[in-house]
Amino acid sequence: MIQPLAPFPGIRSARHFALQFVSLMCLCWALLSVQAAEPVKVLVITGGCCHDYDYQTKAMQLAAKEQGVEIEWTIVFEGGKGTRAMIDLYNKPDWAKGFDVVVHNECFADTDDQEYIRKITEPHRQGVNAVVIHCAMHTYRSAKIDDWREFLGVTSKMHEHQSRYPVEVVDKDSPITKGIPVDYKTPMDELYIVEKIWPNTKVLATTKSEKTGLVQPVFWTNQFGKARVFGTTYGHSNDTFTDKVFLTTLVRGIVWAAGR
Repeated sequence: MIQPLAPFPGIRSARHFALQFVSLMCLCWALLSVQAAEPVKVLVITGGCCHDYDYQTKAMQLAAKEQGVEIEWTIVFEGGKGTRAMIDLYNKPDWAKGFDVVVHNECFADTDDQEYIRKITEPHRQGVNAVVIHCAMHTYRSAKIDDWREFLGVTSKMHEHQSRYPVEVVDKDSPITKGIPVDYKTPMDELYIVEKIWPNTKVLATTKSEKTGLVQPVFWTNQFGKARVFGTTYGHSNDTFTDKVFLTTLVRGIVWAAGR
């Protein structure tokens, strides 16, 4: 009787490796499927001067729901309506623990305490992802340190008049801005003047000043330490927070910052 040939050791090793590889890929796919099914955990910190933060927060929540993005929201609405406040939450060492993204939509231009500011920026530097909206750019404007500005990805200390500004997408491959129409104009909103773009910032879209003709970044991403940051200088008016293009871009920015 002819005995079947035993497989060479190399063949057995190759088969074993292939089986291990397939098992590992199945496990990774299962883990990714579970991760994708989990809601994005978002902390919104909002309050301060000059805007209807309650309306804006509810508009973000509704927009995410309409776009089919499942988000578990935690809202911290503190600080009154002035330009100087210190949010109690930031005094907790683990204030951002458990969140995929922190949305900063606060407006406290005259708060300048350096130790307090670094309580906010350091967790982000260590990997807490973020979205920064409109007056977050002018928050801590009076501070002499640049930690917050580096975190934002831009330095801005002033704005121009309100208008319906055309937006030009400069990164057409970005998953955040790819849905912005070529002829898109904002609702009535303020154009922020950016005096510095930080080195790890990637500009996604711009607007040209009606006063000076200078081009200003209006949507961007930033790498701040281990954190992904999406930012926009738009978001002044309630009209902006009813605009489908702006809200779609904002929700996509949240999803991108979360690494989804």
